[in-house]
Amino acid sequence: MSSFVTEVLASSGKLEKDDLACKISKLSRKVEETKEEVTDMINKKYIEFIPSMEGAEELLDQVESVSKDIDLLKSCIENEVQQNLHDAVTEYAKLKQQLEKNTVVIDLLQHLQEFDTAKEEYHRALQEKNYVVAAKQHGKARASVDALKAWKDTELPLIRALSSEITIQRENLIYHLGEEWQKLAVWKLPSTKTELTSVKSFLKTALHLNRGGPKGDESVPHALLPSILQALSIQGELHKKIKLFGQVLFKYMLKPLILYPSLVVEVSRQPEQGAVLSLQCTETKEEHPDPSQVYTKVLTVLKTLHEHLFDVSIDEKKVSEILGGLIWEEMSECIIRECLVHSIPANSNQLAEYSEVIKQTEDFESSLKEMGYLTGDSTDLLKYARNVNCHFASKKCQDVIVAARKLMTSEMHNTVKITPGYKLSIPKLPSPSGGEKEKKESSKKSAHYDQQSLENEKQLSPSTLSLPECRISESVQQLMELAIQTLSEAVGSSPQCAVQLFYTVRNIFHLFYDVVPTYHKDNFLKLPHLAAVQHNNCMFIAHHLLTLGFQFKPHLPLKDGVAYFVDLVPGFRRLGARCFVAQMNVQKAEMLERLSTARNFSNLDDEDNYSVASKAVRQVIHQLRRLGKVWQDVLPVNIYCKAIGTLLNTAISELINKIMMLEDISNVDGERLRTLCQTIIEEGPLVFNPLPDENKNKKYQEEVPVYVKKWMTLKEISMVLNANLQEIVDRWAEGKGPLAVEFSCNEMKSLIRALFKNTERRAAALAKIVK
Repeated sequence: MSSFVTEVLASSGKLEKDDLACKISKLSRKVEETKEEVTDMINKKYIEFIPSMEGAEELLDQVESVSKDIDLLKSCIENEVQQNLHDAVTEYAKLKQQLEKNTVVIDLLQHLQEFDTAKEEYHRALQEKNYVVAAKQHGKARASVDALKAWKDTELPLIRALSSEITIQRENLIYHLGEEWQKLAVWKLPSTKTELTSVKSFLKTALHLNRGGPKGDESVPHALLPSILQALSIQGELHKKIKLFGQVLFKYMLKPLILYPSLVVEVSRQPEQGAVLSLQCTETKEEHPDPSQVYTKVLTVLKTLHEHLFDVSIDEKKVSEILGGLIWEEMSECIIRECLVHSIPANSNQLAEYSEVIKQTEDFESSLKEMGYLTGDSTDLLKYARNVNCHFASKKCQDVIVAARKLMTSEMHNTVKITPGYKLSIPKLPSPSGGEKEKKESSKKSAHYDQQSLENEKQLSPSTLSLPECRISESVQQLMELAIQTLSEAVGSSPQCAVQLFYTVRNIFHLFYDVVPTYHKDNFLKLPHLAAVQHNNCMFIAHHLLTLGFQFKPHLPLKDGVAYFVDLVPGFRRLGARCFVAQMNVQKAEMLERLSTARNFSNLDDEDNYSVASKAVRQVIHQLRRLGKVWQDVLPVNIYCKAIGTLLNTAISELINKIMMLEDISNVDGERLRTLCQTIIEEGPLVFNPLPDENKNKKYQEEVPVYVKKWMTLKEISMVLNANLQEIVDRWAEGKGPLAVEFSCNEMKSLIRALFKNTERRAAALAKIVK
């Protein structure tokens, strides 16, 4: 045992791997021997019950010795192995770094070799016009250069040179492809200085489509076409080329064909060279293009392009699909805006015929789908054509609103006379559902009532609830006729269209309410005639709105509770009254301004003062006469009399107030004031001329006190100005006479004090002025 440990310790220097293994093996055998002895000892002690204390102690010493040997050996092994391991790792790292460097160099050389090979193949394919191969080889060369750029240690001058070469190759390839593309589709366009505003400016447009192969080689038609398009696609230029081509095609060929009915496309086919598309002009009287003609012209162009240029698939996608995706949206919008909009029927009777246009649109889209220009099931173009009912309603509503606004902004002085027997002409409407049954029931009821003879002996006048005789604007009469015509159109239309037309009619009246008072505002204030006509217009509209809704209610698909037009009536009545009251205020202001020049009707014993006062009164009478002529046969008689009466009453009130404010009235002043009052009393009734027939006006001239509240007051003050104290007292009659009706005690006393000097007789008279 000790010799073994001595040997282990003696080899504490550098241990070779074989020595370590040998010693470990010996140590293992020793361990096994010791284990066997310990086991044997345990068996003897616990199994055979042999006392062996001394042998156990020796074995314990032996185990401790072996443990020390193991620890020593373990420490030695760890130190030696770790040192050798560090050296091995360092050497391995150096070898690995060298290997990686060699690998990089090999990859670099390989990419350079691939670049050179791709470049040579590129040039060879380009000379042979094998553009697809050239494009692919260019792609490989670019991939090699991109791979070289990924390494940081690559020399920069080399990368720059290769990148420059790649760019030159690409530009050269694109140039050749562009040249070939231009040979395939040669445009002849109008001069850039020419304004594209008429048919003639597009007549020089032509497109020459070549076959794409060598002349005379009919066995290989379109030989270069797929190669050119595929190469353009690989280079990412196909979309740009087709986009530019589509823009020119739409601007110079498709759009003019859609816009101008007289423009047609002519196709000249040349057996060896392809085809030529050119625009020609024909005579036509149509203002807007017909949908079938537009579809035919557009299909002619696109079919020719499909045959000679775009019937090629690139990456499982047809080139025609690319072109269609680029121009379809703009082209369909143009067809809708310039063609289909104008083809919408003007009235509901023509809607049934529009199914032909819908079928033509479906066929048009089917042809485009067959050629690959169009994908998908339904487009905006077809949706627009199929939704004709909605567009008809929108167009009709728009036309109605435009026509209504034109009537509202037209001159209003052209008038027509309305009599109590006037009725709006409403077309015969179809009987609503259940009409026959209702007719039978109503006939039975009427027969039943006839048998019982329950009719009243007194009947209402035929003119009850009729408009009074007056004049309205011709434009307003046409506006009501337009409303009725639109409602009649709604009766025969689809439910959606009917509702839209109904609310359009309501919008007409809302528009009238807002537009007319604003548009004609100045004229309503300056011209009394127009103010009166506008008053009549509003009353005319309000009158017919009362019943207009109920006449059409059974024939319109509206929900219960819809107000129809009755809710608009109060607004129109207020509008008419407001306009006329504003004109009345203008006339009152003019009248009061004239009377204000009369110097308060004081000191009329002065000739100048009397002349000014007399002139003011006569100007007022003249103003009323002029208004009477202007409003004659325009306003209804009762409105006319009330208006003239109100203005005359304003003048009389002003005159009476000025007289009552005088503190001293001389005899001359009194006589002249009475003269002025008499002038109004004599000439005032003559301004009431509501009718052209003078004989019929006498009735209204005699009824002046009915319309002029201060008329009797004027007569009484005229009498007082020329009466003595006794006559005044007699007409007062202790507060029961006519004077007491028109004046208060204080007013009468004030007037007596102004007219008469302070005497006992005046005092006695004043004492009698009591109620």
